[in-house]
Amino acid sequence: MPFIDLDHLPVVLICVMSSYYDTLFRLVSLQKQPSHHHHHHHLHQHQQQHHSINSTSRTSSSSRSSTQPPYHFNYQQGEDQEECFNFFMDEEDFSSSSSRHPHQNQYYSSQQPQTFHHQSSGTPTPTTSTTNTNTPPPPSLSYYGFSSSEHQQSSDPNINYSYSPARDVTAEFSNSFSGNTWSADVLLDAARAVADKNSGRLQQLMWMLNELSSPYGDTDQKLSSYFLQALFSRMTDSGDRSYRTLTSASDKMCSFESTRKLVLKFQEVSPWTTFGHVACNGAIMEAFDGESKLHIIDVSNTYCTQWPTLLEAIATRTDETPHLRLTTVIATKSGGGAADSGTGVQKVMREIGNRMEKFARLMGVPFKFHVIHHTGDLSELNLSQLGIQDDEALAINLNGTLRSVNNHRRDYLISTFRGLNPKIITIVDEEADLDVGTDGFEFVRGFQECLRWFRVYFEALDESFQKTSNERLMLERAAGRAVMDLIACSPAESMERRETAARWSSRLHASGFSPVSYSDEVCDDVRALLRRYREGWSMIPSEAAAGVFLTWKETPVVWASAWKPI
Repeated sequence: MPFIDLDHLPVVLICVMSSYYDTLFRLVSLQKQPSHHHHHHHLHQHQQQHHSINSTSRTSSSSRSSTQPPYHFNYQQGEDQEECFNFFMDEEDFSSSSSRHPHQNQYYSSQQPQTFHHQSSGTPTPTTSTTNTNTPPPPSLSYYGFSSSEHQQSSDPNINYSYSPARDVTAEFSNSFSGNTWSADVLLDAARAVADKNSGRLQQLMWMLNELSSPYGDTDQKLSSYFLQALFSRMTDSGDRSYRTLTSASDKMCSFESTRKLVLKFQEVSPWTTFGHVACNGAIMEAFDGESKLHIIDVSNTYCTQWPTLLEAIATRTDETPHLRLTTVIATKSGGGAADSGTGVQKVMREIGNRMEKFARLMGVPFKFHVIHHTGDLSELNLSQLGIQDDEALAINLNGTLRSVNNHRRDYLISTFRGLNPKIITIVDEEADLDVGTDGFEFVRGFQECLRWFRVYFEALDESFQKTSNERLMLERAAGRAVMDLIACSPAESMERRETAARWSSRLHASGFSPVSYSDEVCDDVRALLRRYREGWSMIPSEAAAGVFLTWKETPVVWASAWKPI
C-alpha cells in the first residue's frame, strides 16, 4: 500500500508522521475520570411505552385502536399515561448528564490533546451555556505534537529550509478552495495526490489540513481531523496498528454505565437506530403469529436495545404467551491484539443479559438468553453454537453487522443463513457504498464516497445533540475509527465496508430469499416514531430494492428490510 520511501521524504513530513503517532499513543493512555450521576425522570422517546425492570405493572401495551393487532407499538403517549422504561434505564438516571452539567464532561477533559495554540491552559474545557458558543479556531501544528519552529532549530547543515509547505496556507486555502464544505475540496485533493503519487503536493496539503483541522471544531474541521489521521496511517502502512490502538482505548473506557447513557441519549435525540428496531420488530411479530416457541438470532451492534418492546409485545399477545430464546452474536476482529478481546463489551453484555432476564420475568415471558462472542469474520461462525431446534420458529436479525463481513464471503454467509430455514430474516444497515480501493481511481472514488457519507452523519449528529455532549463525542470518535478502518486498513480486515440496499437485495435474491413488505400497521408505527423527533427525518420506500429508508433531509441514511426463504 505505501508508495513513499521514508528515506527520501522531506524531514518536515517525517516529523509530522512521527509526531502524529506519538500523540496517538499518548492520547489512548489517558485514564477515564469518574462520571457523575444526575437525578431526573426524563422519558426517552423511543421507549415511551416500555416497562422498566422495576415496574410491576403490565398494562402499558400498545394504545392503538382495537382494530390493530396488539403487538404493534404506538409511540404517541398521552400526558396522563404512566411513564415506562426499558431494561437499560435505572431508577435514578434516565438521561445523559451532559445536557445538564457540561462542565463535568469526562470525555472532553480526559482525552483532549494537551497542546493548542489558541488555548491558554493545558487541559481545555468544553463550552458551557454561559460562554461564547462560536466555533473554536483550528489548532496549529502543535495539535499533532510538534511546531514548525522546532524544525528551524535543527543543526543539520544538509536540510534546506528555503521552502516551507506551511507558508501562505491561508492564501492557498482562499485561492484554491471555496464554499461551506472546504474540507471535501482539500481532502479530495490530498486523495488525488495519493493516487498520483505526488508527494510534494501531498506534503503541502497535509500541512494545510493540519493547520485547519480539529476534532472539537465544526463539521469540516472534524472531518479533516479524522481523515488526516487515516491518510497518515495509510502512507506509513500502519492502519491496522492505529485501528487496534484506537479500538483498545475505546474498549478500556467501555462500561455498562457509559454504554447505557450513550445508547439512551442517541435514541432520545435521533431515530438513527430506533427506526430499524420498530420496523424489524413489527415484521418479526407478524412472522411469529401463532407460534409457541420462538428463537431469535440477533447479530447486531445495538446492545439488545431492540428487544424490550418485542418482549412486551409478546407478553400482551391475545393467545398463550410463547417461549422466547434470544441468541446474541457479538463479532470482533481477529489478529490477537488487545482490542480483539473486547473485555469491556463482554462485561456490558453480561450486565445486559441479567437485566434482560429480569425484564422478561416481570413481563411473564418464558425466556432464555445466550451471548456468543465470535472473533474473526462472521462467515466463519460455528453454527452449532446457535443451538437451532426444529420445534422453534426462527428469526435472524442482522442489524449493522453485514458490513463487517469480508466482501468475498458475504454471499456465502447469506446462503448459510438460508440453510437454517428461518421464518424471517430482518436487515438494517446504513445506505452507503464504502468500498475504498487500494490505489488510483478506485481509491479516489471510495474516498469521495466516504467523505460524503460521514459528512451526512456528522451533520445529523451536530443538529441532534448539544454542542458539549459526551455521547456525541463518543459517536464521533467511533466514526473516526471507521474512517481509519476504511482508508488505512487492509480490505480483508475491514469491519466498515457498507453496501447499498440495491446490492444487498441482489445478494439476498440470489441466495434464495424474497422480500416481505412491511404492513400498513408497521409503517404507521415507524411514522409515529419519527414524529417524536425534530423535523428533517422521514421514511420513504426503496425503489431499487426492498424495504424502506430512513432519510435525513431527503438523503437516505438507514435501510430496513425483511425477507423470507423462497
